[in-house]
Amino acid sequence: MKLTELFERDTLSLSFEVFPPKTDSNFDSVKTATEEIAKLRPSFMSVTYGAGGGTSRYTLEIAKNIKEHYNVPTLAHLTCVSSTKETVRARIEDMKAAGIENVMALRGDLTPELEASDRKTWDYRHAIDLIRDIKESGADFCIGGACYPEIHPESENQAEDIRHLKEKVDAGCSFLTTQMFFDNNLLYNFLYKIREAGIVVPIIPGIMPITNANQVERAIKLSGSFMPQRFKSLVDKFGSSPAAMKQAGIAYATDQIIDLFANGIKNVHVYSMNKPDVAEKILDNLSDILG
Repeated sequence: MKLTELFERDTLSLSFEVFPPKTDSNFDSVKTATEEIAKLRPSFMSVTYGAGGGTSRYTLEIAKNIKEHYNVPTLAHLTCVSSTKETVRARIEDMKAAGIENVMALRGDLTPELEASDRKTWDYRHAIDLIRDIKESGADFCIGGACYPEIHPESENQAEDIRHLKEKVDAGCSFLTTQMFFDNNLLYNFLYKIREAGIVVPIIPGIMPITNANQVERAIKLSGSFMPQRFKSLVDKFGSSPAAMKQAGIAYATDQIIDLFANGIKNVHVYSMNKPDVAEKILDNLSDILG
């Protein structure tokens, strides 16, 4: 099923993101974790693509397994920053052969080696280059893209960021998923601005449950996310107790999701970090809301 069909429905939905293993030795444990999340019957599952493309074959294996054995729609990530056009064409053909219908087109994170390299030599410098190649390939994918409710770390300002976002949508993105955020007002403000800019595709908010204090620093580094005082107080109070922090982090994420649903958002995506217990608890917390 193409995800645009899901987003057109007048029902609430919750989806989860999982990531592939970094090594062969971890494949079985990661596969089991993704299967446990699939058994919860989320609206769909996205499968990420490792930095530098190092775990690309696992992305397809896990996405195909979830789709074929658990009948859960999948969204396979495809990044391009370290790839040649030939490699991307091969990945597209692999996805078509595997029956994948939904692709998340991303530039990808920059490794230290890529940061130090000459960007003029890259085949792909931005996600829009990948989106255009996917469209030109003739593959009948539903293409998703990423957006930043606060601002892309490499953008000069939000106005510039939104202009580039409009270009991605015009190039072929059918929906956009947000980077994590911890203050819903940031999203609501962002939605107003992009609608004013003529971006009308579905926007899927991405929520990250912070279940241990060590995740906070990494979350800020990855997304530049603003941490509201309410969230900081939660970490200060419960961060030293793993069990308490986990419970509080799940409660905070659940509260964000409930507020989003209450304010007209129909589809929410959870960065569940291959944690079936976290995914299950959030679904339990929303059982009557989701129906």
